[in-house]
Amino acid sequence: MPSLDQVLAVILGGGRGSRLYPLTKLRSKPAVPMAGKYRLIDIPISNCINSRIYRIAVLTQFNSHSLHRHITQTYHFDVFHTGWVQIWAAEQTMEHTDWYQGTADAVRKQLLQIRATRAEYVLILAGDHLYRMDYDKMAAFHWEHNADITVAVQPVRSEDAPRFGILKRGADGRITDFAEKPKDPQRLAELVSRDDPARPYLGSMGIYFFKTNILAGLLENNDFDDFGGEVIPYALKHYQVYGYDFSGYWEDIGTIRSFYETNLALANPNPAFKLYDPDRPIYSRPRFLPGTIAENCILENVLLAEGCCIKNAEIRHSVIGLRSQIRSGTVIRDSILMGADYYDRACSDECESEGETPAIGIGRNCHIEGAIIDKNARIGSNVVIKPFPRRTDRDMGLYVINDGIVVIPKDAVIPSGTVIAPEA
Repeated sequence: MPSLDQVLAVILGGGRGSRLYPLTKLRSKPAVPMAGKYRLIDIPISNCINSRIYRIAVLTQFNSHSLHRHITQTYHFDVFHTGWVQIWAAEQTMEHTDWYQGTADAVRKQLLQIRATRAEYVLILAGDHLYRMDYDKMAAFHWEHNADITVAVQPVRSEDAPRFGILKRGADGRITDFAEKPKDPQRLAELVSRDDPARPYLGSMGIYFFKTNILAGLLENNDFDDFGGEVIPYALKHYQVYGYDFSGYWEDIGTIRSFYETNLALANPNPAFKLYDPDRPIYSRPRFLPGTIAENCILENVLLAEGCCIKNAEIRHSVIGLRSQIRSGTVIRDSILMGADYYDRACSDECESEGETPAIGIGRNCHIEGAIIDKNARIGSNVVIKPFPRRTDRDMGLYVINDGIVVIPKDAVIPSGTVIAPEA
C-alpha cells in the first residue's frame, strides 16, 4: 500500500469571504478567529498533522497577510522532519494573469507547484469547516478500491439537500450520479441513497482525494472552475470515483449565522464537537499568556480563553477570546468576544475618561446579547447591544447586522451610551 508521505494536502482558502463579512474585512476567511483561541485554518491543518500528512499548502488570494503571519508563527517542523505548511498565493504568470475563478481553477493555477512536490496523491480540503477526521483512513479506502478519485460523504437531511452536492452511490461504493445543490423534487427523488427517512441523501463534504495525474489531466484538458459543480460530475463518466463514509461531526461555518451558532455550541455543557481530545488536538500558535482572572463573576456555560481579566460581570452561554477585558457591571449573553491582539490598560476597571477613546474590551455596565465582537474592539460604558430578528441585514458602518446578529468589526470603537437594538 502507498505511503502517506506521498500525499500532498491542498487547503482552499476561499475568495473574498463575503458571507462572513465583516469578519473578513481585514483578513482572509481561513484566518478568522474561532473558539476563543484558534483560527479556522487550524482545523484542517490539525487534521492533516493528526493523520500524519505533513506536506500542506494553503491557497489564498484575498487579505492573506494575517493568515501568512499566523501560519509562519505556528507551524514549524523540526530539522529531522520533511514536513511543511506553505501559503500558495494567487500570482500572475506567463500562462495566467487573472485571479482564481473557483476552487478547481485555483488548483489548476498551482499545478506547477503541486508537480514540484512529486506527490502521487492530492488531498483537497476546504478552510471553513469544523470537524475532526482521520484522512489516513480515507487514503486507505482510496488505495484499497484503486480509486481515481474519492469523495468524503455523509448523510444529509431532506431539508438540507439543496445546500449540498448530493450523490448516488452503488453497493460497491462507487458514485454513479451527482448533482450540485439540487432543488427539483424529481431530481432529488432520483438521488435517494439511504433507507433513513430523516437523512435519505448522501452529501459531498467538499473533501476530495485524487491521484495527482488524474487531477492534472482533468484540470489541464478542461476549463472547469469548480470541483463540486463541474469536475466531479464530469469525472463520473470517465474515472472510478468512490464515496468514503464519514459519520462524525461536521459543520460548514462559511456564514455569519453558522459561525455564530457553531461557536456558541462549543460552550454547551456537552458539545457535539469536543475540543478536548488528547489524541487528536487542535493546534494553534502558542502565546504564553497568563491564566484568566475572574473576580466576583457569574459564569455559566462559558468557553473562556487565557489571558482575560473579568471583574464583577455576568456572562452566560458565550465564547470569550484571548486577552478579553470585561469591566464591572457588564452582562454578556449568547455572544462571541474574539478578544484582543495586545493588552491595553490590562486588568483595569477604567475604560475611558472624559473625552477619551474607550480602552480595548468591554466597558462598565454594558448589556451585550446575541453579538459577535471582533478583535481589538473598544466598547464604551453603558452600551446596549441586542439581537435583531432573523434575516435582518444592514451595514451601519460602525457595525453590521447579518441575519439578525450584530457584528462589531475589528478595531471598531463604540462610544459610551450607544444603543444597538431593534427598538432603538
